[in-house]
Amino acid sequence: MKIATYNVNGVNGRLPVLLRWLQETTPDVVCLQELKAPQEKFPEQAILDAGYHPIWHGQKSWNGVAILSRDPEIKELHRGLPGDPDDEQSRYIEATIKGVVIGCLYLPNGNPAPGPKFDYKLQWFERLAIHAASLLETGLPVVLTGDYNVMPTEIDVYKPERWIDDALFRPETRAAFKKLIDQGWTDAIRKLYPTEKIYTFYDYFRNAYGRDAGLRIDHFLLSPQLQGRLLNAAVDRNVRGWEKTSDHCPVWIELADK
Repeated sequence: MKIATYNVNGVNGRLPVLLRWLQETTPDVVCLQELKAPQEKFPEQAILDAGYHPIWHGQKSWNGVAILSRDPEIKELHRGLPGDPDDEQSRYIEATIKGVVIGCLYLPNGNPAPGPKFDYKLQWFERLAIHAASLLETGLPVVLTGDYNVMPTEIDVYKPERWIDDALFRPETRAAFKKLIDQGWTDAIRKLYPTEKIYTFYDYFRNAYGRDAGLRIDHFLLSPQLQGRLLNAAVDRNVRGWEKTSDHCPVWIELADK
């Protein structure tokens, strides 16, 4: 099973890029973030025509997450992250596909920090940790993937000294990610490439992509049941160079069958 995550940065505006990438790479499952489209404006028919069965949680102007599956037997489990019924931001959706629980998430950016947005980020992180722990307790194979808006270590960011006060790299953010990992999750990219420089995001400014001045903020966390099934992982960096593309690159893993 090939599972990909892609912060598409506007599913309708980037639809030609998304469809081209789907056609060229044919992942089995795709988790999308930052749809920037209300529920009724998701391009369902175009996704179906591309061979995928979608579920999505839209939101006008901002946020929004979706899971696309080549297998029509996709079963939605959660729409919205549990723990705060008053949270109206569309940042989490969860489904079962071929016996694997897949959580697609778009963690808050949190800037400017400190401040209310950073507080929300840390609160959301805590809710994610609580839900993640409950997923581990089920004993099922689980993938938690998406845009975490976290650079876990200095190797995950170009010129880390410039990011010290940024919400994506502040000590509180990195500590929250480590606390999550320490529950028993495996960072798939770092399991296969423990020391390599790997980036998944390049800003539109200052020729960041051309200079390879990026960040690794899109992650795959695997439950213990999947650690031994991880075969491969990579970043489709070339997609960032396409015309009218997202500022994120698609990232994917490949899991062996049971």
